[in-house]
Amino acid sequence: MTSQHNSPVAASPLAVILAAGRGTRMGSELPKVLAEAAGKPLVRWVLDALAQAGITDRIVVVGYRAELVEAALAAVPGVSFARQAQQRGTGDAVAAAAEQIASRLAAPGGPQRPVVIVCGDSPMLRPESIRGLLEQFAARPAACLLGTALATDPSGLGRIVRDETGRFVKIVEEKDATADQRGIREVNMSTYVFAAADLLQALQQLNTANASGEYYLTDCPGLLLASGRPVDAVACLDPSETLSVNNPAQLNAVAEALLARR
Repeated sequence: MTSQHNSPVAASPLAVILAAGRGTRMGSELPKVLAEAAGKPLVRWVLDALAQAGITDRIVVVGYRAELVEAALAAVPGVSFARQAQQRGTGDAVAAAAEQIASRLAAPGGPQRPVVIVCGDSPMLRPESIRGLLEQFAARPAACLLGTALATDPSGLGRIVRDETGRFVKIVEEKDATADQRGIREVNMSTYVFAAADLLQALQQLNTANASGEYYLTDCPGLLLASGRPVDAVACLDPSETLSVNNPAQLNAVAEALLARR
């Protein structure tokens, strides 16, 4: 299955929110996405940003203490859930929602439907960034478009590698990066738009041939590129959106940044 971008039908976007992790460094039994920042659970900030960007069809992938996340979001309109039985990587998390994504392909424009994938612990995500990414996706033939940022300090983040003409080549994780690649400021933000059919095709090709033995969503752009599908990356995210939450100190920093944004 491949996507075509000449369909007269503009399919409304779908979002998949990755919210299955525990967050072992948070020092809490709560799923990390339910930790509160500036008065709301992290995942609610993400869902609200998506809604403000016009995405009302949202699949939340849950895993660790799934029932708590489902209960916390039960009253949010347009939210459905997919359960990741075992936490075997981000690719496996998206694959948990594959059946629900596939069920949308029968609708007009379904194979080309934009599927936005974001992390449920990224409360700094801005509606205007999502809108910008979707506009870029609609304006070019792409099986996958990565939303990236130019980070002041890219430490700990995957780098976007481009060729001499500026075309996207791959994502390289910091631990695998060369000294030159570590100097790259353009970083992966785990924010993607895929054409639905292309995403499902790439998910089927994932394997665990890596040091962690997990299925990585970051492998999907490379798989699509290798199969001849168009993949690109656009630095449409704000550096503030690189703020992530992995421990209580980062949660406090994000809460302060969210309050300052109001």
